[in-house]
Amino acid sequence: MTSVKEFRIDEEPTAEDLGHGAFVFTDDYSVFDWGKMPDEIPQKGASLCTMGAYNFEVLEQNHIPTHYEGVAVDGDAVGAAEPRVTVDLADALAAGVAPREMTISLTQVPDLPHDGDEYAYDAYHDAAGENYLIPLEIVFRNTVPVGSSLRKRTDPVDHGLDYSSWPDEPVDLPEPVVEFSTKYEQQDRYLGRAEADRIAGVVDIDRLEELALSVNHILNRQAETAGFVHEDGKIECLYYQGEIRVADVVGTFDENRFSYDDQEVSKEVIRQYHKRTQPEWVEAVAEAKSEADERGVADWKSLCDRTPDPLDDAVIEAASDLYRAGTNAYVGSDIFDVPDIAAAVETVRTV
Repeated sequence: MTSVKEFRIDEEPTAEDLGHGAFVFTDDYSVFDWGKMPDEIPQKGASLCTMGAYNFEVLEQNHIPTHYEGVAVDGDAVGAAEPRVTVDLADALAAGVAPREMTISLTQVPDLPHDGDEYAYDAYHDAAGENYLIPLEIVFRNTVPVGSSLRKRTDPVDHGLDYSSWPDEPVDLPEPVVEFSTKYEQQDRYLGRAEADRIAGVVDIDRLEELALSVNHILNRQAETAGFVHEDGKIECLYYQGEIRVADVVGTFDENRFSYDDQEVSKEVIRQYHKRTQPEWVEAVAEAKSEADERGVADWKSLCDRTPDPLDDAVIEAASDLYRAGTNAYVGSDIFDVPDIAAAVETVRTV
């Protein structure tokens, strides 16, 4: 199980074949790598499943292979005899169903042995063979929002920008930036190309970069059509018998950053809210991560002496409306009975 979606295995993958399973999207949320937070955001799971399925189907239409197989819904809802069936998103929406379950192909995910903060990627790949989840996140950036980690790790001049320091507003990049970070380490870290290439195994990171840029281009186009700006995001990929397929979930308000009319429309809204209202907890998280790095241990959370407080009811309602209205606008369908995206954005401006 992940922090915000449940993972079900229906058929185990093998060294030779892909398996089958599903993501079941919950209404949980996570910020600052904390895992499950104290609250739920109503209908967030259905919003993310719908948006993710939509993007996977757009990628497939553009000849980008993925692990997506469809969305799972009650058979009665779509006139099927079986109690549970997998259908295209359009069939679910036509039946008035906002799905929460995404059916996917599964690959192998071997154990990643580690001693403190040292991870044995050679052992991972020895067990993986030609069918495995690539243990990297491939990050793409079109803009540099105020909350972007790129501001801490680079200077504007590194990206051809004419600033002596990062300004206090979002900055458009002249060309998308692609970075690689770890996926299965206790605390994610960004990597140089040589280390990323080693961690990727037999997969060449130039191919991963090319794929990430293609996905980014498609998401940019879709976002623009719906009135959004796609700021940054990531993909995860599996490798199966020479082919790279996009895996996990793509282009949702949790995986990626979007804005609408200069307002963040993503999990970043809640992240920034916590920074303003619970700075002591946010600082404690940062200190625990730093201490873990200094000690050379992976489990930073056990070093944190604070826990997050619940959200106010008004913030939960505003976040729920934002997820649902944003999905309606992005997909171009009135799936959720909620005010339009412009109204939802105006509400969160005051959060």
